[in-house]
Amino acid sequence: MPFPPLELHVLFGRLGIALALGLLVGIQREHADARLAGFRTFPLVTLFGALAALLAPALGAWIVPSGLFAVALTAAVGNLLARRGEEPVRPGITTEIALLLMFLIGAALVAGFVKVAIVLAGLIAVLLQFKQALHGLARRLAENDLVALSRFVLIALVVLPVLPDREFGPFAVLNLYEIWWMVVLIVGVGIGGYVLWRIFGARAGTLLAGLLGGLISSTATTASYARRTRSSPAAGALGAVVVLIASTVLYARVLAEVAAVAPGSIRTLGPPLAVLLGVFVVLCALAWVRRGAEAAHVPPPEDPAELRPALYFALAYAAILVAVAAARHYFPGERALYVVAALSGLTDVDAITLSTARLVEGGRVEARTGWRLIVLASLSNLVFKAGIVAALGDRGMFRRVALWFGVGAGAAVLLLALWP
Repeated sequence: MPFPPLELHVLFGRLGIALALGLLVGIQREHADARLAGFRTFPLVTLFGALAALLAPALGAWIVPSGLFAVALTAAVGNLLARRGEEPVRPGITTEIALLLMFLIGAALVAGFVKVAIVLAGLIAVLLQFKQALHGLARRLAENDLVALSRFVLIALVVLPVLPDREFGPFAVLNLYEIWWMVVLIVGVGIGGYVLWRIFGARAGTLLAGLLGGLISSTATTASYARRTRSSPAAGALGAVVVLIASTVLYARVLAEVAAVAPGSIRTLGPPLAVLLGVFVVLCALAWVRRGAEAAHVPPPEDPAELRPALYFALAYAAILVAVAAARHYFPGERALYVVAALSGLTDVDAITLSTARLVEGGRVEARTGWRLIVLASLSNLVFKAGIVAALGDRGMFRRVALWFGVGAGAAVLLLALWP
């Protein structure tokens, strides 16, 4: 199919982007002392791809694959000559593949896929630049690491896409795709935390794992780190700190969601939530000071992609979805809002936060009721996460989590009782 014609200023803009992206990758190859192509060749090849796509409407779509073949043939001949020179180069096709990709990126720019082309070119430059780091990481991977990675690929890229994305069962709230997505999240958080551990060490890895877990899912993070303490009880200090940090990030995320969905009501909804966030930040600081040193001596998990606890959590998640739907069905009026907030907060605070903020912004729920619903949901979430630690984790981790969550929950109850 021919590409749509472009106005002159748009055309020159995209050719300029092609030139810039080619220079970006070319300067990296020049710095790496690639014999085949460098600072001049890559921008020329990218412009070649853009020009081939530009001429396609007039000369036929065949010109793009023909140009790609020409670049591939030229790269192959150049590589062969380089290997036969006075200083034979080490065999490899990285630069050759990068040349072909940059040709296609030039064509993609003219075809209109500007954002995709820019992102891909950036990724190519990053992959080329971090060659030594990536090779070093591959050499450090043990057999267990590869097994864990393969298991995650299986559940995330093989099983998840084939599951039906539609509702069924009681009250039509069960969705196999969404339930399995929770399994993917828990295993993914576990692997992510393990990678951060390997790269940054225990202390920095703990902080980053908590921040990452709070952004993705504090509940999934809790399940992921709780199960680690079964095989390694010494990981209780680490797990408690990560769970507390992730739960603190949850309150920051809730504030951001309220500001985005109900900007006109943030002055009334925001302050009590900000106070609660401040309480948890202080708790994080205390936990970091008291338990951070212990976490530095905790060994990494033997299996960062253990599947059984994630499956248990997914079943509990499905049961709670049915319970929430039943509460909505059997409890009418404002009382239903509190019941739904308490039940839905067990697995997901975001849903009740977004829906409540919309109701407050639309004038259907008072602001003083709205923030109380959100706080109640967060309290329910704390209770549920403490239960996860009790069921899946070590007693030492549970004692720590119960202490910090108990203080935070006490502050939330005082807020509900005393805030006007």
